[in-house]
Amino acid sequence: MTPPRLALNLFWRTFALLALLLAAGVLAWQQTFKALEAEPKALEAAQQLAGLVNLSRVALSSTDSINRVAVVKSLARSEAVQVEVAETTDRWMPYENTPFAQRLRKELVSRLGPQTVLASGLNGVPGLWVRFDVGPDQFWLQTNPAPLQANMSSNWWWIVIALGASLLGAAAIARLINQPLRELSIAASRIREGEYDSRLDESTLTSEIREVNMGFNRMARELAKMEEDRSVMLAGISHDLRTPLARLRLEAEMSVTDEQARQFIAQDIDQLDAIINKFMDYARPSELQLTAMNLRELVEREAQGFRDPAQIQISVRLSAALRIWTDPTEFGRILLNLFENARRYGRHADEPARVEVTAEADSAWVLLTVRDHGPGVPPDKLAKLTTPFYRGDSARTAATGAGLGLAIVEKSIQRLGAQLRLTNAEDSGFVAQLRLKRANP
Repeated sequence: MTPPRLALNLFWRTFALLALLLAAGVLAWQQTFKALEAEPKALEAAQQLAGLVNLSRVALSSTDSINRVAVVKSLARSEAVQVEVAETTDRWMPYENTPFAQRLRKELVSRLGPQTVLASGLNGVPGLWVRFDVGPDQFWLQTNPAPLQANMSSNWWWIVIALGASLLGAAAIARLINQPLRELSIAASRIREGEYDSRLDESTLTSEIREVNMGFNRMARELAKMEEDRSVMLAGISHDLRTPLARLRLEAEMSVTDEQARQFIAQDIDQLDAIINKFMDYARPSELQLTAMNLRELVEREAQGFRDPAQIQISVRLSAALRIWTDPTEFGRILLNLFENARRYGRHADEPARVEVTAEADSAWVLLTVRDHGPGVPPDKLAKLTTPFYRGDSARTAATGAGLGLAIVEKSIQRLGAQLRLTNAEDSGFVAQLRLKRANP
């Protein structure tokens, strides 16, 4: 299965969703408050403007046309309000088209009449301009727009504080939600590695989590008991079988006079003993002690056990500086089974099996490749090779093992936290690739 391009753990996914939800809530409330604030501010600004216009209208309407010029000039000297006579050649810019401006315009028209015009500039002079009529004449009133405008931009620091508090709350909630699941994931990983003493809290307040933890603990106890029973059973079988095998070997040496028959009996006894060892290796829950080890030394030590060049020839081409994190006993079991698999099934006729061991490394991992030059494996059977007791066609015809070699390799690889990949070489041969954790020199 191809892994996703972007993979988030449960904490970060929950945190991101909660953060988006809370941030959207903060922004939505801010927009709501702005909308609720616009209505009363528009009414207040319209009331103030209408009052100024009505005062100016009263002052102008109470004088005749000759004295209006003096009134207009006196109003022009005011810093807050100025009045100018409207001309047909005036060029004015419409007031901004915002919800606040629309509400303000609507209120001014309702208070001052339909001839009222609201502008943001007149003849190149910016400001808040209101055109009104006094009888047949029209005038412009200019005032400072700042006190009349609604403060529609909220204080940004309050938004930052609200968003920061939301993010902290989202992180705390996500951690609270995901902590039991994280503990369950860690405990399940320990169970997979053979540590059956993992226990989860059965007194948590959340009923669903409490039931899951209780079920997990029951499962762990049952698995521990099954593992103990299996170990006792296998140890008993091993002892009970090896005792009669030893007697058979002794009787064959003493009673069988035919040399060839005696050799065949000894070979069968050795094969039975090897099969028992395979069973014990597959079922043995050995304790792991990961240490930084030299890869070439480990490989050469296991390769030295195969001394017969007529059956297998192992070529080790590894750098002396490569070190990996591994358990030497477990890793030796992996190499032993890979070499034994190559010795049995990586040969052509009477030729010895030729095995090449190479490695590629980066900063974090070492890719160890063990390749033979035998006939390989049919592609449709590669995925089944690590199934316990499964043998390929060539292995079935020469069934000298228990069918557990590659199953033991896969199980040991998982215990070491490494990865295994089985393929066929492009020309011929079987390839086992081990992705191991690199230890810095």
